[in-house]
Amino acid sequence: VNRGGARMDAGEKQQYWMELAEYDLETAKVMLDGGRYLYVGFMCHQVIEKALKGYYVAIILEDPPFIHNLTILAKKAEIFELFSDEHKDTLDLLEPLNIEARYPTVKDKLLKSLTKERCVTILHKTEVLFTWIKARF
Repeated sequence: VNRGGARMDAGEKQQYWMELAEYDLETAKVMLDGGRYLYVGFMCHQVIEKALKGYYVAIILEDPPFIHNLTILAKKAEIFELFSDEHKDTLDLLEPLNIEARYPTVKDKLLKSLTKERCVTILHKTEVLFTWIKARF
């Protein structure tokens, strides 16, 4: 990661990823308030993906891999084995909300499944897991 031409150290990279995750969490809340439920799920996936990448940088001391699969990312970051069953369930809940949200063939089906109530739950579970990951630093 390169900010303004200068190379960042591991601490700066970790902070960079966590700031992006915080921003995405706030975006998910705005999307929920605006009734943009497809993007609540997408942004929640982004929150956890970026938090895991921040954790990866802090622990592995390398740039994170260019992947979006949360389970694989958590395993590569060596945090997956620390997750509770509830945390793993949250990953399973979020996983399809990234890629599927991008393709029109499944977008309609996904949109029908993302009610306001379900999005409130997704957002809550995302916040719980995000807070837990942040506490590991």
